[in-house]
Amino acid sequence: MRLNSVNEKVERLYKSHFGKMVASLAYAFRNIDLEHVEDIVQESFSRAIVDWRDNGIPLNAPGWLYRVCRNHALNEIKEKSRLTKLAGEHELATATNDFSESILDDQQLKLLFACAHPDLSPKIQVVITLKYVINLKVEAIAKVLAMTIDGVDKMLVRARDKIQRDEIFLSVPSNSGLRPRLSTVHKVIYLVFNEGYKTSHGNDLVREDLCEEALLLTKSLLDCDLFDHETFSLYSLMLFHAARFKSRFNTAGELVDLEHQDRSHWSSDLITLANYYLKQSRSETLSKFHIEACIAHLHCLANSFDETDWVSIRKLYSTLLVDNSNPFVELSYAIACYYSGEKETCFYTLNQLEQQPYMRNYYLLNATLGKLYARENKSDEAITYLEKAFNQTTATLEKVFINNSILKIREG
Repeated sequence: MRLNSVNEKVERLYKSHFGKMVASLAYAFRNIDLEHVEDIVQESFSRAIVDWRDNGIPLNAPGWLYRVCRNHALNEIKEKSRLTKLAGEHELATATNDFSESILDDQQLKLLFACAHPDLSPKIQVVITLKYVINLKVEAIAKVLAMTIDGVDKMLVRARDKIQRDEIFLSVPSNSGLRPRLSTVHKVIYLVFNEGYKTSHGNDLVREDLCEEALLLTKSLLDCDLFDHETFSLYSLMLFHAARFKSRFNTAGELVDLEHQDRSHWSSDLITLANYYLKQSRSETLSKFHIEACIAHLHCLANSFDETDWVSIRKLYSTLLVDNSNPFVELSYAIACYYSGEKETCFYTLNQLEQQPYMRNYYLLNATLGKLYARENKSDEAITYLEKAFNQTTATLEKVFINNSILKIREG
């Protein structure tokens, strides 16, 4: 068996099943701590590479992995507890019921709700979901949540300890317990989509698979009648953004910013669908997602960047800041201020953001300052900020884009 094909198969299964296997194993074998459960699952994937290279990929590859995990866990229980053969057989029967291959048919949506346990803090709910459901690495989670890698590691340790200590298992709640967790599920889906949409990945690829996964999860909520007005607005928002996928890169594979995108490549079908769900999201109370969807709607309405209704967008961001104040929204608000003619407010807001340690080292803030100073014909300031942004991103696509911007300024 070709090693590359084995590695590719294992990698795909890792992305789709690692989190579900960890959660299922933790629930079936409640006397094994969560960190050790992760080790067991990780080892099973390592064994798969060796075994499948020699013996070929089994027809039911996910089932093979589940069996290896289950048997490994049972062997450890027997060894540590010195169980009799009879007890071991009893444990096997119990585990087979709780941790059977039928779990493969479970939707990721169920695991999303399982991770949104009310006894866990909202931040921990998000972190463990990104870790176990979406299978993001710690580094990616840190970027998504604007945290340090060490901070995410410590939060995961605390989460594992609490799950073990308080016997909080990642089991799917009853139907009556699902709806209170809906808001957390929305937040996580939103973060997953954003992680896929942005380009700051080590491999420089826009993870459209993550965006598609977020869209499918949201559609599943709608299909199973587990939704509210916020669900509609979230779906609408993501559809508006997805409509722009094909215009974000030119024929040379280079990144194209919103101002210079060919809008004829925007998907009219997705925009129409997004508009439909935006109308469905109307409610007396405006959610964060509804406001952001309205902003995306205004961008999609405009025939060009210059014809965009920036005044309305600025007002929407101002409304969003009332209950959802954070530096990333402030950055978008500042940009809207600039293009709506409120330049003084724009640069004041950007300079205030620059005082925050994290934002000072955030490449998008410096890239924004560089671009806007260039528009103001302040070449020296523009180049200074763009060079900062260039050094703050690791993605080649972004480096090429920023470098091209610097070259254009120098060429006059």
